Amino acid sequence: MIKLKNLIKDEIYDYKILLKNIPTLTMIFFVLSVIYMNIFAGKELLNTKYLALDCGFLLSWVSFLCMDMLTKRFGAKAAIKLSLLALIINLVSCGIFYIISNVGSNWAAFYTYNDDIVNLALNDTFGGTWYVLLGSTIAMAIASIVNAVINQAIGSLLKKNNFFAYAMRSYISTAFAQFIDNFVFSMIVSVTFFGWNMIQVIICSITGALVELLSEILFSSIGYKVCRNWEKDGVGKQYLDFLERESERK
Repeated sequence: MIKLKNLIKDEIYDYKILLKNIPTLTMIFFVLSVIYMNIFAGKELLNTKYLALDCGFLLSWVSFLCMDMLTKRFGAKAAIKLSLLALIINLVSCGIFYIISNVGSNWAAFYTYNDDIVNLALNDTFGGTWYVLLGSTIAMAIASIVNAVINQAIGSLLKKNNFFAYAMRSYISTAFAQFIDNFVFSMIVSVTFFGWNMIQVIICSITGALVELLSEILFSSIGYKVCRNWEKDGVGKQYLDFLERESERK
């Protein structure tokens, strides 16, 4: 029991130092991308016989880009903790959206169209659906862990600290994690509630992962430059020094 208490205290202290050292702007983009892709997941981007994509795909790559940058600088454990924090903030935001959607009367758009169906549509959009939120939260949590672990594992195998090394660890980890994210979400939501078969799940998971990976490739040079600037400016040094002391103590 004492060991458990000490472990909890250590993790809380670790979290405090981590949050003090995380670049604010990166964390803002990370959290907002998680919140927005949940909202935009309710709007179709592409719908064909064999492939369906929602607008959440347009933003999910931002989350994984941020995770890759955070893993590169702060390690897999820190990236996982920050991913879980982003998911918690998303759940709080969804709770606020749900409350607001059930409070008050008309949205501004009602006075444009003078039709109550507008209110119902907007309330459903922002209020969300419980099984979509459940599926996206579980999928993102698992994918975040997979992404961070694979990213760090590949990084430990590469000797040089150049763009090629950054790209390899980012591209491979993102490809696997995005596939798992899409697959888990499809299995929980699309199969259970929309009647998808396994062929649709696999095709959507692979295609979605490729689309998101392409976006990551296009912007990976920005992520690499930001990471290099963090290293030059000593961003997060207090936390990294703390991790080093903890490692020596253990």
